[in-house]
Amino acid sequence: MTNSKQFSIYRIAFCLVFALSMLTAGAQNVFNEREYEQVLQSVDGHGGQFKWKMKKAGEVSARSEDVSTQKVSTDDWMPAVIPGTVLNSLVYNKIYPEPYYGLNNMIQSGIIPDLNIAGRDFYTYWFRTEFEIADAISKEKCYWLQADGINYRAEFWLNGEMVGNVAGMFYQDQMDITDYIHQGNNILAVRVYPVDFPGSRTDFKLFGAKHEFSNGGNGEIGKNVTMLMTVGWDFNYLDGVRDRNTGIWKDLRIFSTGRVKLRHPFVKSDLRKPDYDLSRQTVSVEVSNPNFESKKVRITGEIPARNIKFEKEVELFRGEVQEVVFTPDEFPQLVIDHPDLWYPINKGNHYLYDIKFTAYLDGKKSDEIASRFGIREITSDTNTPDGSRQFYVNGKPLFIRGTNWIPENMLRHSDERMYAEFRYTAQAGYNMIRLWGGGITESDYFYQLCDELGILVWTEFWVTGDTKHPYDIGLHLKNATSTIKRIRNHPSQAYYVCSNESTEVPHIKDLIMRLDGTRGYQMQSEMAGIHDGSPYRTVNPMRYYENTASERGSRIDGFNPEYGAACIPTVECLREMMPEKDLWPPNREVWDYSEGNGFYYMTTLYADMINEYGKATNIEDFAEKGQFVGALKYKAIAEVWNYNKLNFGDRYCSGYLFWYLNSPMRQVCGRMWDWSLEPTAALYATQNANEPLHPQFDYIKNTVSVANDYATSFPNCRLTAEVYDLNMKRVFSREIRLDMPADGVANDVIKIDFPANITPVHFIKLRLYDADNHLAGDNFYWRSNSRYEGPTTVTGPTTAQFQTINNLAKANVKVSYKTHIENDSHFINLKLKNSAALAFFTQIKWIDKQGNPVRPSYYSDNFFSMMPGETKEIKIETAMHHLTDKEYTLVIRGFNQKEQRFVVRMQ
Repeated sequence: MTNSKQFSIYRIAFCLVFALSMLTAGAQNVFNEREYEQVLQSVDGHGGQFKWKMKKAGEVSARSEDVSTQKVSTDDWMPAVIPGTVLNSLVYNKIYPEPYYGLNNMIQSGIIPDLNIAGRDFYTYWFRTEFEIADAISKEKCYWLQADGINYRAEFWLNGEMVGNVAGMFYQDQMDITDYIHQGNNILAVRVYPVDFPGSRTDFKLFGAKHEFSNGGNGEIGKNVTMLMTVGWDFNYLDGVRDRNTGIWKDLRIFSTGRVKLRHPFVKSDLRKPDYDLSRQTVSVEVSNPNFESKKVRITGEIPARNIKFEKEVELFRGEVQEVVFTPDEFPQLVIDHPDLWYPINKGNHYLYDIKFTAYLDGKKSDEIASRFGIREITSDTNTPDGSRQFYVNGKPLFIRGTNWIPENMLRHSDERMYAEFRYTAQAGYNMIRLWGGGITESDYFYQLCDELGILVWTEFWVTGDTKHPYDIGLHLKNATSTIKRIRNHPSQAYYVCSNESTEVPHIKDLIMRLDGTRGYQMQSEMAGIHDGSPYRTVNPMRYYENTASERGSRIDGFNPEYGAACIPTVECLREMMPEKDLWPPNREVWDYSEGNGFYYMTTLYADMINEYGKATNIEDFAEKGQFVGALKYKAIAEVWNYNKLNFGDRYCSGYLFWYLNSPMRQVCGRMWDWSLEPTAALYATQNANEPLHPQFDYIKNTVSVANDYATSFPNCRLTAEVYDLNMKRVFSREIRLDMPADGVANDVIKIDFPANITPVHFIKLRLYDADNHLAGDNFYWRSNSRYEGPTTVTGPTTAQFQTINNLAKANVKVSYKTHIENDSHFINLKLKNSAALAFFTQIKWIDKQGNPVRPSYYSDNFFSMMPGETKEIKIETAMHHLTDKEYTLVIRGFNQKEQRFVVRMQ
């Protein structure tokens, strides 16, 4: 196989991953380990099948035993959104206004009561629903109520009897309801209590990250096992979420089994070194016997892709839960020769095996459970020149270009939202997600998508240095046990960390090693070869290139767990955040509130950089130029890390995690996409910077480098670099041939000499071709003649003196498109052809008749610039259930081109 052909195969493989995800936008293919008779999602808010009602517990005078019976009427109860929080339902019922608008959420506004002030009883609520069981209750069956997540404590009552209680936000319980359920109508009532220690806002405490004493409030929230950011952080509201996300935040499900039950399948793979060409599987599953007598049970397992079958008979005592283990020594068929390995994005296939377990009692099937696993080895060490942590997958070093993930602030989750955020994450090209310790451990669907897309996961356990440690260590470990068993079979789960910037909970390491033992672990996020994070705030982009973006010193070295920046959302998103009067000129009180009281400098330094493109005259102008600033910052961040990848750059870098890519709420300090799922220019700039074969420019060195994220080398590539002045006159051109090292970087291969008399604003176009002259990667930059005068100034060719860009000649872009419907999704295949002028920052919008963007819609590219004569093809995908009108409008606009509108009629 030639390297040229290898390149084509790798590029096709990358495209297939993305294309396959695009085929399923109309319906999320969620993998469930078993069949559920009922998933008790509410009609309200989710479009489920069950009518949920809610009422404040203090206003229900009946005995608890009677709330789940017909003795208590719910006629005066209000509808509830389940899964969801108390506050989410109160907002749904218009008791309180939307918290993500203006200053509605601010404590000082006095609009929405705060848990710490109003008291725990204020947000303690009863929730109730009814469900039917059609068949007669069989004596041979057991019935189970599965609670996937409650915050914080809850009692479960069914038909007048208490059937269970749970505590801790991350504990998944399966309650035996066999003796309490009956044929026909059943009534389920759940009393939910808030966290024990709600905490409060403070401007100073004696612990926490330097200069960030308001994060985590007064620290009390940390004494719970919960979502710590609900008390307030600098990336959301510093005064937090008013009810601390009290509620039934994940699904309630009902299922049935025979007299024994299966749970927690787990596959451990041991790969032969050094070729990774043989794998020994140790397989286990938990079997429980909830009944009153001992049982002999036959457990069978099957891996269909390799036609592997195995079985074992065990005896279970009354009430016993037994882990049944199948080893390759006992069952040689569990040794797989030349296995299909699981690799992260750009490194190979993300192959997943199906496995199924069945329990037989007296020759009859009692239960069946399924899972998926990947055969791979993920390790890490600090055997690097600088002692930084280096990750390896299947024995090969992996440069981490990852991101931090922040959960939705009020837990307004759905499978569609998760799917959309992963579409964007994969589009951005990241290979690791860190579940930050102040957030949550995400859903099974989250890990499923990581498995399928080749994205590693770093999981933390709900402890931060800005808050106190859990009061009830046993409760924390119980929640951790439940979580580890839930996520450990996912090949994407790569690394366990107890805390964010703190120490560890006693016994957590031993627990992880006992329950898993196949992944690495460290006590906290800034140790063992991982240094402290930053920058976070807006800085002059020149500081990324000179490595002065953080006041803490060099941060583009080793492994950085938090390196980030903000990007202002689009104007449509800004209008959804606040009243028009607060938009322009920016009302700092309102703008700053949504970004941690001005933590990211959106109304100061970011605004100053916007005005370097000509002083903004209205909110539309401000938001559009804000995309220029954001795009350049995000591209710069990704590219300076590309340059210093592993040992190819000025210093050793093993990886970084961007802080953070998704907006947990509506905020002016947006990220790659707004809370509304509307992407910013930052997404597409990052997508370009993280393309697998990528040419890039350094604004300080004035050099061109090429980064290769594929695990194969590409000889005899052709690289071109061209510079054009404001009038599109080419003033510099150079072409070279180069060999690209596998998973490496060719640095500083072209030096660009800018003419002394070049126009104040000019443009750089880079193109990389493979040995067969196919375009493998390209890049576009705008640059000024501003002289950089240091990190505290608004100067430099990335940052200042772009005013003359307003003198660009008008571009004329010809547009043609075709539409089709496939797999419940609507596709627009768009072809754009530019004429003689540069088409700077072309934006495509897909809007409804009110002018609102159709969300989520997936654009293969956006916010791009087109050289004279350039042709570009774009694909737009939208799930059909979002297109209920007869016609929509396709808008093509740009900074220096006339807006074009095309009415698209639905087929």
